[in-house]
Amino acid sequence: MNLFGKKSYFPADGGDRKKGADRRRKSGPSIPDGMWIKCNTCKAIIYKKEVTEYKLCPNCDAHFRMSPKERIAVTCDEDTFQEFDADMESMNPMDYPDYDEVIEKAQKKAGIKEGVVTGRAKIKGEDTVLAIMDSHYMMGSMGSVVGEKITRAIEYATEQRLPVIIFTTSGGARMQEGIISLMQMAKTSEALGRHDEAGLLSVTVLTDPTTGGVTASFAMLGDIILSEPRALIGFAGQRVIKGTIHQDLPEGFQRAEFQLEHGFLDRIVHREKLRDELGRILRLHNPSESEGVE
Repeated sequence: MNLFGKKSYFPADGGDRKKGADRRRKSGPSIPDGMWIKCNTCKAIIYKKEVTEYKLCPNCDAHFRMSPKERIAVTCDEDTFQEFDADMESMNPMDYPDYDEVIEKAQKKAGIKEGVVTGRAKIKGEDTVLAIMDSHYMMGSMGSVVGEKITRAIEYATEQRLPVIIFTTSGGARMQEGIISLMQMAKTSEALGRHDEAGLLSVTVLTDPTTGGVTASFAMLGDIILSEPRALIGFAGQRVIKGTIHQDLPEGFQRAEFQLEHGFLDRIVHREKLRDELGRILRLHNPSESEGVE
């Protein structure tokens, strides 16, 4: 017993005491869940309270992945976001085994019904329609509901003659929905085509990662294509490409900086400056405010 009337942490026997110390060294220190995060770029262990609302690594400035709620908070004018189709959720059209359970787990993890949040808001006083994908929900995979919500948001923007901004993050088409998932590539692209024919602005903001069918459709169809620093952008994975063409690939060829250098992007924008950048773009393309602007 120790001074507080509890059993001593160390056993009386010296050999047992050594074994206990060895076990503690192997298991490592006990750290409460949720207090620390690891930066995948610099590998530093960061106290969570050091990370600001912009979700940046204080050590190397890496951009951590954000939820739609976090994105709205740092992008939109306060209390202006009005969500569309919040209760829309996927069925199981292909009778894929255990897909219903997968959806339920994803909903609990991300706190939303599906992998994209859409709505109308103001950015720096300018009206716009937003679609914000969520990597926390099945890695932002594009299924029937993701495609439908994005299409509806674009169509609303076209009807109301508003610009549309799409924040992309995705691992690609959702395999559990088969061809129905792949159909969303054509549907979203067609909606953006009609939006463009109406003479209206579309902006895509590529965030880490943007890959697969999303890259091959609406992600690269914006009138203006922005990206966050170091975002992974591509269609197939590096190993798949290398195994197909049997050639060594340039270092960082799927990162935003390489894409900008080769003409796939218009600009890379740091997250802390993104709201101002989007506000300026919206203002310059607002017919009622652009008179006299060179």
